Amino acid sequence: MNERSTAITLTDVAREAGVGESTVSRVLRNHGAVSASTRAKVEAVVAKLGYVPNRIAGTLASTGSRLVAIIIPSLSNIVFPDILTGVGPVLDTAGYQSVIGVSDYDSAREEALVASMLAWRPAALILAGLEHTAAATTMLRASGIRVVEILDTDGVGLDLAVGYSNRDAGAASARFLVGRGYRNIGYVGGDFSRDVRAGKRYGGFVETLREAGIALAGQQLMPHPSSIESGKQGLASLLAATELDAVYFSNDDMAIGGYFHAAAAGIAVPERLALIGHNGLDVARFAPQALTTILTPRRRIGAEAARLLLSDAPPGIHDLGFELMEGATA
Repeated sequence: MNERSTAITLTDVAREAGVGESTVSRVLRNHGAVSASTRAKVEAVVAKLGYVPNRIAGTLASTGSRLVAIIIPSLSNIVFPDILTGVGPVLDTAGYQSVIGVSDYDSAREEALVASMLAWRPAALILAGLEHTAAATTMLRASGIRVVEILDTDGVGLDLAVGYSNRDAGAASARFLVGRGYRNIGYVGGDFSRDVRAGKRYGGFVETLREAGIALAGQQLMPHPSSIESGKQGLASLLAATELDAVYFSNDDMAIGGYFHAAAAGIAVPERLALIGHNGLDVARFAPQALTTILTPRRRIGAEAARLLLSDAPPGIHDLGFELMEGATA
């Protein structure tokens, strides 16, 4: 865990580059005469230090920001609106306003959003996961503000991390299926390069199966974003190639899609095929045949993240845990 740093300034960039502050300003504004070699030197130092130009310098807002930047992967996935529901009341009560960016599970887009958000000098920043591009990480460390990473505790955070262990959640799902006697177990999920946390759950799941002497019987990784449709298609493709008695899905959206496929194909759940998801979405837990799933404390994660970023808490990881919900599908 890294200690909090003070913000990198234009003066720091000028000193490191060995030029005047006015030269740095001309390079950053792309205005005025600057030699190509000097421009390249300044731009290299800016990237090295993670400096982000201040868009509000000289305005009244610069006297003390009340903005909290939030970068999330999706608004269509109910997990993230649930988190925002937890964040909102805490910030409102403290007199802060949130500004939200959506990365679409794209690390390069997240990096661009980090630069854009930091340019407005927010008081703090919340973003999902512990893995970011090198440039985004450098900018965040150089910002000098509170940074809260949410939904993961498997790794080293930049400042504060609030969530749960995805690896442990995957392991708990595997132990549950093994304990119920399932042995021909498959997996349906998405692209791990985009959803790193799903990849960690998969890793914990497969490792726990291996410890029980069971190899994953088959898997279907869908190239498009997680959805009910992709879960339905994924399970259909997997069952066409592999005989299974249980399937672990990367999340509840895909598990619900799998359930719809089973219903349409006349596959009895769980008698012929057990299904287990992740997140504990209301639509899954309160369905007539409740989905077996992992319940994650999304609103509480949002509220705790907001509380911590407004506090003087030291850098650290805050694991809020999860709960395995035994439904009627496994």
